Amino acid sequence: MKILAIDTSTVVASCAICEEDFVLATSKTATGLTHSQTLMVLVDDMFKAAKIAIEEIEAVAVSVGPGSFTGLRIGIAAAKGVAMGLKVPIVGVDTLHALSYNLLGFNSFVCPCIDARNDMVYTALFENSFFDCKRVVDDFVENTQKLKEILKEKDSKVFLVGDASKNCYLKFKDCKNILLAPANLRHANACSVGFIGITKIKNGSVGEVVPKYLRLSQAEQNRKKKTN
Repeated sequence: MKILAIDTSTVVASCAICEEDFVLATSKTATGLTHSQTLMVLVDDMFKAAKIAIEEIEAVAVSVGPGSFTGLRIGIAAAKGVAMGLKVPIVGVDTLHALSYNLLGFNSFVCPCIDARNDMVYTALFENSFFDCKRVVDDFVENTQKLKEILKEKDSKVFLVGDASKNCYLKFKDCKNILLAPANLRHANACSVGFIGITKIKNGSVGEVVPKYLRLSQAEQNRKKKTN
């Protein structure tokens, strides 16, 4: 199965074409341009460089959050458009799961951290082994100090990944069990979205593809304050 994977949940926009346990092509950018400017250019250039016809795609996987509200909407809309045009199934993949999957093979806990602003992070906890990325704690949003208190209680190594991981690591440095993942594995990667997507489709776990929000957007919070 050839699957097109898309991730626009963070500052990194990435896409990949995966087949079973192999990456046929991938591309990503984090230049500061909006995902609406870069995503479809990345996808088109990737197909051309790999000399793969888009009609060969049998499914589409997309990161559904938590993450950037605007970024998620752009990625999901693009993925739905491709899937509808090709008449192929589409599957949503949890962003924090995909980030943790980057460290598949690390025998340790993995804590994904995505910037939620105001010293808050979208986070969860996974336990990775060589073949598995097992969820231990469901997605939640928390301030960094509280997260530190949670992680320092673990009696084994915890690797941080995600766009807020370095900032958290600098605050958690006195906790010797908390480590920062290598830079090349730290950020959102459509390849991980693709591999998880293939597994979900094989297991029949497709479902409705909608953005996963853990809290109101800043604009909605401001409007709610004014209303109250």
